[in-house]
Amino acid sequence: MRSAERWHLAARGLQRRPVRTLLTLLGLVVAVTSMLLFLSLGEGLKGQLRQELRSARPDLQVARPAGGLALLPGPNLPGALVTTLKAQAGELGLAEITPVAAEIKQALDPTQSAVYYGLPARQGVQALFPRARAAQGRLLLPEDEGRAVAVLGASAARNLGLGVGGEFMVSRRYRARIVGVLQPLNNLTDTFTFLPLTGAQRAFGTGDQLSFVALKLRDPEQAPQIAAQLRRQLQLEVSTRDDVLHSAGQVLRSADALSLGLSLVALVVGGLAVANTMLMTLHERTREFALLRAIGARPQFLRQLVLSESLLLAGLSWAAGVLLSVPGVWAINWMTQRVAGIDGAALTPRLLALTLGLSLLLGLLAGWWPAYRAGRTSITRALGQP
Repeated sequence: MRSAERWHLAARGLQRRPVRTLLTLLGLVVAVTSMLLFLSLGEGLKGQLRQELRSARPDLQVARPAGGLALLPGPNLPGALVTTLKAQAGELGLAEITPVAAEIKQALDPTQSAVYYGLPARQGVQALFPRARAAQGRLLLPEDEGRAVAVLGASAARNLGLGVGGEFMVSRRYRARIVGVLQPLNNLTDTFTFLPLTGAQRAFGTGDQLSFVALKLRDPEQAPQIAAQLRRQLQLEVSTRDDVLHSAGQVLRSADALSLGLSLVALVVGGLAVANTMLMTLHERTREFALLRAIGARPQFLRQLVLSESLLLAGLSWAAGVLLSVPGVWAINWMTQRVAGIDGAALTPRLLALTLGLSLLLGLLAGWWPAYRAGRTSITRALGQP
């Protein structure tokens, strides 16, 4: 029998028991949709990180590892490191050295969370983000060093509901006046609040401590070699742009692995439902399979028929899961745009291919034992049943 006819018979077999087939499909659809939504968060954040790194200027970043899953280390470097780097600037080919004191403020209300970047006012925001432009007011100026002023990203200003001239509490000990709001730059930077370096250090009581030092090289092609040399000399973590992306990617991959593990639990439960449906179908269709054997159908055909039904269930559940995930991803992005100005989720071709492969593999595994039993159907015993 031709392949098309086998798939037609498989579809008709599922249609004979619509309620059971629908309930099995619903369980699988929930599992597939959950997996797609969980993993789409990792895909979306990876895309945002790549976009952020493309817009950032520094070629190297010197920091002390924060440990754990922290992507942005708190101030833990001595300010004297800048003097050390300046002394070697000519030898290493350093064109610009930008010390940064960064802090993350977390709140129960996501709109009140913030990322603070303190950097020398004479270098300004464009030392790290050269494409930054003011939509309102101005950027940091050299005379702002030591003053309680701030420049806000577009999303940060929107979350605070403030514009140029407004004041807000950076910390309990520090209140800053807004002198500028940036034009939308990219989805991550728009959430940042930029302060003069000394103001940021005073706000968070960190003395002269720094979070990292950003380095611009005269020859960016030499970044890997200079990074290796600085690691040996300073005994600190020195990262290129690729290193930063790789480290962030590792954190996101860990989150992806956790999401995938949770999703697989749901998929396994759905697979057991498919296997149960196939076994019940096999029991109810014993005489039908025996008749097929009697008119010449081979055991291999019966095995293929049952596997086809299992694969159809898996394929239909994947297609329905994708359709349901589209509005789900839209809803996630609507929320993350409101809170942080970023698209937090993305359905990429890689993700769709991964989930399709897992769904079909689940269908094969769930249908294997029922298919094996179908191929061993005894003609005489089955036709002798009442």
